[in-house]
Amino acid sequence: MYSTNRALLIYDGNCGVCSSWATWITKKWKEPHTAEAVPCQWLSEADLQSLGLSTDDVKRAAWWVEDGQRSRGHAAVARSLVLVGSVWGLVGRLLLVPPVSWPAAVGYSVVSRYRYLFPGGTPACKN
Repeated sequence: MYSTNRALLIYDGNCGVCSSWATWITKKWKEPHTAEAVPCQWLSEADLQSLGLSTDDVKRAAWWVEDGQRSRGHAAVARSLVLVGSVWGLVGRLLLVPPVSWPAAVGYSVVSRYRYLFPGGTPACKN
């Protein structure tokens, strides 16, 4: 089973958009030892179950798992931004609070649905 004392950003490692985000954000984290970005393909079904997730869950959205709490989609992106600190941390906090979170959720949904059309997107990204 996958276990860590750090927060996890789980993303689709076959997706150019997701992989680019994970690479960028992990380089920006103020304290990188407090979190880890992991492609969902690296996690077994048992790993996912131990985190309270399923294969279907991680195929549909990025996830942030921290202290037994799970955040999906735009909230996962927002929580990963909070670790950057500075202005990006503020942006991350804002994305978690209504009414800002509402359009953020819609935006994430659109990008997620059409991510195969973005640069680096592949047919594997198509839901």
